[in-house]
Amino acid sequence: MLRQRRILRIFLIIVALLLVALLIGSFFVPVASTAGLAAPQELAGPASRFVEVPYAGDALTVHYEEAGAGERNLLLLHGFAASTFSWREVLGPLGGLGRTAAFDRPAFGLTERPLPESWQGDWGRQNPYATTSQSELVAGLMDALGMEKAVLVGNSAGGTVAMLTALAHPERVEALVLIDPAVYAGGNQAPWLRPIFNTPQMRHLGPRIAQQIQGWGRDFARTAWHDPAGITDEVWTGYLKPLQVANWDRALWELTAANAPSGLAERLAEFTLPVLVITGDDDRIVPTEQSVRLAEELPNAELVVVPACGHVPHEECPQAVLDAMTQFLAQLP
Repeated sequence: MLRQRRILRIFLIIVALLLVALLIGSFFVPVASTAGLAAPQELAGPASRFVEVPYAGDALTVHYEEAGAGERNLLLLHGFAASTFSWREVLGPLGGLGRTAAFDRPAFGLTERPLPESWQGDWGRQNPYATTSQSELVAGLMDALGMEKAVLVGNSAGGTVAMLTALAHPERVEALVLIDPAVYAGGNQAPWLRPIFNTPQMRHLGPRIAQQIQGWGRDFARTAWHDPAGITDEVWTGYLKPLQVANWDRALWELTAANAPSGLAERLAEFTLPVLVITGDDDRIVPTEQSVRLAEELPNAELVVVPACGHVPHEECPQAVLDAMTQFLAQLP
């Protein structure tokens, strides 16, 4: 019995030492700073525009691109680790259907990347990376662009934000176009991870973890395409451009730490507005069967499955997306 107690005591001492090493040692892991990189405006292209968007009593400088004109408004919301660049194949043509704007969601592209007031993650204002903040930001952007009402077009996590905006501001959303949307799975962290992600140790290591996207990002992109040959060097350069923005890694970690379940799967009956669900038949990020299920469970949805296409059909199979959207929008009042 005495020997067992001694073994247990030694085991507990070892565990305690390991915990101390983890809690203290993590602060000695060097994290390269990206604070000295470029400001968003320095990386802006010829089509870039910036606008101050009010939300929750504050403001955020949002980068967007625009095409077309007309009574109908379309607002394009990209997915995780993407930007306005992901809409390059369809933005111009969609301008023929109405005034169309694509913007960079917080933590991505050339939109401002605010940081908390302290390294512990304390915000003196509403966290712009939180799920609820992003839907409020969409409404604020519509105000700033003079869009009283719009068709929201969202890919992947952008589809999640579009749906949350429709729930929070139903009077502002004419219809939804959801391209491989992340509803049932695909991006929401487990609830028990949030306290861990917000510990001082993880807040120190978080940017270093975010920086690893430079290594695994291309493999992730290949998984998103049915035919990865479409990811040319020019396309990959466009994907990487936002990683030249100062503090991109810290902002990406803030988004990760703020991520929370959307709860959309339990609220599908509330979506009575017209919805078009588009998915590639080879989506390995948000499996195709989830988009099929979503179209079946929404009260007023149409489904288009694009053959030989992956998670980003607006990039890989743009004409099929344009055809589906043209037909869908023509049916709206």
